[in-house]
Amino acid sequence: MRSVVSEKLNSPVVVGVDGSRSYGAIVDLAVAEAVRRGAPLLIVHAWPGRYSGSLRTGNVMPTEAEGRHLLDLAARRAQHRAPHLEIGTDFAGGSPAQALVRHSQRARVVVVGHRDGTFTRPSWGSTAAYLAHHGACPLLVHRGGAVERGPVVLAASARQPVTATVGCAFEQAALCGSRLVAVHVWTHPTGRDTASSMTVAGGYAADRKEAERHLAEALAGWTWTYPDVAVDRLVLHDLDVAYTLERASRRGRLLVAGMGRHGRFAEMLYGSLGRALISQADCPVLLVPFGWRQPATAELPESATADLM
Repeated sequence: MRSVVSEKLNSPVVVGVDGSRSYGAIVDLAVAEAVRRGAPLLIVHAWPGRYSGSLRTGNVMPTEAEGRHLLDLAARRAQHRAPHLEIGTDFAGGSPAQALVRHSQRARVVVVGHRDGTFTRPSWGSTAAYLAHHGACPLLVHRGGAVERGPVVLAASARQPVTATVGCAFEQAALCGSRLVAVHVWTHPTGRDTASSMTVAGGYAADRKEAERHLAEALAGWTWTYPDVAVDRLVLHDLDVAYTLERASRRGRLLVAGMGRHGRFAEMLYGSLGRALISQADCPVLLVPFGWRQPATAELPESATADLM
């Protein structure tokens, strides 16, 4: 294992670690992601030092020695999980969120935990929320569970183009060898006279068919790129999305969602999925930035395929 920073690693999977009890599971999730992608792993720990900005957490500040020890433990754990994986470390200073945003400029994906501390409130935590809105690459959020079964679930909004999100979902399903369940979210009929119930009913049916057409078109090109990925399509009204996505997050192995141009779709996920986490462990969520273009996928080394067996 070598201790290096991201400039010496080629498009790594980046994972942020802190002193939370779940940091080991977060590292394991990042290791599995790096092995599947054939990418190096960069483990980042940000020691706040004398930083006193608005993004500083209210937790007790560890010493520098404790921070370096945590980073070393995380690296040793990752190396034990995947002996052939190329691993680098970065002991950064200042805000964890800003350090990870900086690394996201060259990363394939950034992996973090759901909250900065214990799961006590229905929100994503300051670091995850900041990265979701400011990160340059997809963000993989560990939310208490990481099962090796079930489908990859794609949650797509009809309001924005979903090419990047769909591509990431297909890639994940192919890497995991699982089915893809594509959930298309649409809103109530627009631009119609709602005074007549008959008009509303007709508008509802027409808009649903239009949503189904949009979903089929969004998936069409990617089914040619990933012919071995089996796809199930599901069209949902936006009133049903919270319940459906909550069930999907319990039964699936991964939930993939687009941030949208202004991050509103991800904020809807914060509310619908954040509350569920208080009482149960849910699958990870992969949030894809608007307009994200994924780098060329590296060929998976044969030595890496056996690392997590």
